[in-house]
Amino acid sequence: MEGEAISALCTPALVVDVDKVKRNAQRMIERCQELGVQLRPHMKTHKTLECADIMTGGSRRCIVVSTLAEACFYADHGFDDILYAYSLPFDKLERCAALSERLDLFQVLLDHPQALEQLKKRPLRNGRPWHVWLKLDCGNGRAGVLHSEPEALRLAQAITETKGVELTGVYAHCGNTYNCRGVEQIQAVAQETTTFTLQFMEKLKAVGITCKSSIGSTPSCSHPVKDMAQLSEVHPGNYGFYDVQQSVIGSCSLEDVAVRVLTRVIGHCPHRNQLLIDCGWTGLSLDGAGKLPTGYAMIEGHPDLKLLSMTQEHGRVEPISGPLDYSKYPLGSLLTLIPYHSCATAMMHPVYHVHSEGRLLGKWTPTRGW
Repeated sequence: MEGEAISALCTPALVVDVDKVKRNAQRMIERCQELGVQLRPHMKTHKTLECADIMTGGSRRCIVVSTLAEACFYADHGFDDILYAYSLPFDKLERCAALSERLDLFQVLLDHPQALEQLKKRPLRNGRPWHVWLKLDCGNGRAGVLHSEPEALRLAQAITETKGVELTGVYAHCGNTYNCRGVEQIQAVAQETTTFTLQFMEKLKAVGITCKSSIGSTPSCSHPVKDMAQLSEVHPGNYGFYDVQQSVIGSCSLEDVAVRVLTRVIGHCPHRNQLLIDCGWTGLSLDGAGKLPTGYAMIEGHPDLKLLSMTQEHGRVEPISGPLDYSKYPLGSLLTLIPYHSCATAMMHPVYHVHSEGRLLGKWTPTRGW
């Protein structure tokens, strides 16, 4: 189908505008160069080789992953300097060890003394050390040891004192930027996270510990604050694709969003003043429910329509107000959905159809699983 219009695709189909991906990636590379920090892009949104190449500028080095499936996938295809940024799962310790012994640099993350004990029980072969990042909670309220608690410093010291283990860095995710609206709020959270991280780095320095520092989220790295220049790295991920959520937050404009889900009208329901489409929650994430006036997504070119609800393979579309003019939406006609959350929506598709200016270039196949 290469060279054909994207309208030739069977639906539902996830389509990726490669020109927008490249532009988004280049902008992030340039931001980090201007700041003087290392960009370590997160692979969790797209999970593909092709997009990883774009985001790393072709280096195939210095990436973050959220699953061991991703780590193995990238390792198998020549990537290295991989950070598995997920609190060390005890059931996957051997798989982490295998990657640590195989790659030049595979790094794990922990936030609890018991995880450190697991590493001590499994020394790496050939005298290799475990490369460990300490996960800090700087206000996000998910994983991580709270930056202000004494046990954070104690855990960092314990890591450095453990034979066969090296403290590579301190890692904080400012996911609380996802509650923001507008650049001012984004930068306030980015500043707070950066400040807390740098303050913790000073505590480490005071006890003779030096290591890297990294914070990240797509909103904070799309509008970085000056103090982020004092960090070693940043680790955004969603920015390659962006989505409606990011445009609402203020990370990007809708024009920057590189992904769409194509769907077709398969039913007219005048008794309900609705259309049926062939995209349900297996093709578009339910994430975002109640957050948009247009329902679960934005319907491109049709601001008067709302994706009201979805079942497994069906979507119900209705006008935001007034009666539906069915002559505008004949059966078989194409609608284009801009997803609220591209990470969750991309996970639902076994292949992404890549295009430039609406003409198909090929397919990207993501890795799956954990």
